[in-house]
Amino acid sequence: MNAQIVRLFGLIVVLFGLLIVWTTRWTVIDASALNSNPLNSRALIAQLRVKRGRILAADGTVLARSVPAGGGTFSRSYSQGSLFAQPVGYADVREGSAAGLERSRGPELRGLSTGLTSIFGPLGGQQVGDDVDTSLDPRAQAVAREGLAGRPGSVVALDPRTGAVLAMYSDPSYDDNRPKAPCSDACQLDRATQGRYPPGSTFKIVTATAAIDSGRYTPSSVVDGRSPVTISGVPLANDNDQPFGDIDLTTALTYSVNTVWAQVAVALGTPTMTSYMRRFGFYATPPIDLPPGEVRSSYPVSSQGRAYPPGSPNEDIGRIAIGQGGLEVTPLQMAMVASAVANGGRLMRPHLMTRAIDQDGRTVKTVTPTLYHQVMQRSTAQQVAQMMEKVVDEGTGTPAQLGSGIPFAGKTGTASVGPTGEGLTQPWFIGFAPIDDPQVAIAVTIERSEGGFGGTVAAPIAKSVVQTLLAEGK
Repeated sequence: MNAQIVRLFGLIVVLFGLLIVWTTRWTVIDASALNSNPLNSRALIAQLRVKRGRILAADGTVLARSVPAGGGTFSRSYSQGSLFAQPVGYADVREGSAAGLERSRGPELRGLSTGLTSIFGPLGGQQVGDDVDTSLDPRAQAVAREGLAGRPGSVVALDPRTGAVLAMYSDPSYDDNRPKAPCSDACQLDRATQGRYPPGSTFKIVTATAAIDSGRYTPSSVVDGRSPVTISGVPLANDNDQPFGDIDLTTALTYSVNTVWAQVAVALGTPTMTSYMRRFGFYATPPIDLPPGEVRSSYPVSSQGRAYPPGSPNEDIGRIAIGQGGLEVTPLQMAMVASAVANGGRLMRPHLMTRAIDQDGRTVKTVTPTLYHQVMQRSTAQQVAQMMEKVVDEGTGTPAQLGSGIPFAGKTGTASVGPTGEGLTQPWFIGFAPIDDPQVAIAVTIERSEGGFGGTVAAPIAKSVVQTLLAEGK
């Protein structure tokens, strides 16, 4: 009799153990998969009943909000249409898709239940999300759109002191109220963070930083600016093959002398150049608060499109130094380059969200400005800034002059793209202002321009956006 009881007790223990194993799997291990299963209507209905928080611009403009959709459910509405579509993104719970801040800041926007919970969902209250404040400036965003004037390209403006994103606009854009609507020219591609282009001469800022911060050169160091010179066994020339003779580095940056900067990079060597590229954030994904996959890193690629590992002996470091040699960058990365110089060599982590606020108006989360890299010494940043000021005052960047006695440090770039003979270019401008108290760092580029130059096409857009932001005291 006792043996039968023992066997029965053992069977009960085994069954109880199996019950624990399977319930643990369903409620913990496989919970995420079960909730995301399209056949799980309970999870879908629960998500539809969450009133997600709002996303707001820096001035309080509502960029995204939840609106009633019947039956106690909600959908998302975007009042600004295409103006903020790429950074804000969209959230379509029924389709199980999201992008931009709607995805990366989903935990804040979904919030916590206001009442007790059970396995069947909230009890005694509706789940309401927190509002997300951003640093995006609506006026600057609109000026960026106006400047691009329908041309594919991008504008990124940062506060170099904090890393806050002040403007991030790419053309073409899309209406985040209808994210799946057909569109042409890759309208859902956020060119600011995903578009990769040759930076042209804007990259000479990185080369100048490496040259001066390493102690190998000063702004007054003299290099032969003859044209052409042989780099990696192949002739390299200045624009229009113009020879300059012996000139100092400040003059070489002012007039964007290719042969000087290529020779400087070769003299510095690939390890030194690579070290400074990595300090600026090249070869790594920028740590901005957007979803994985929506932000791309910047690095050189081979003629077959394969990424070179950092410091590869196969890189043509002389041509990379002038923004060629297969180097591909995002506008965000080049805005970070300008930002590092502006902030005395301290590169801050870029971010869109500034804080999260619950429904009672309490700040529940604040994004604290965080150092990403110490790129260079403060003295180096000051010297490079003075060199960049010359570019705008009397060099290739004069169309960016702000007037009113506001000094603007900048650098133009014009990279040839597409088949030889078509005359297509990738114009760029990067810079920051005011030089004595930098508040805005910016990068502007136009995709596949028909013969446009950085100074004539990109610089005026940068000027307008920076003027707008400075007028608002950013």
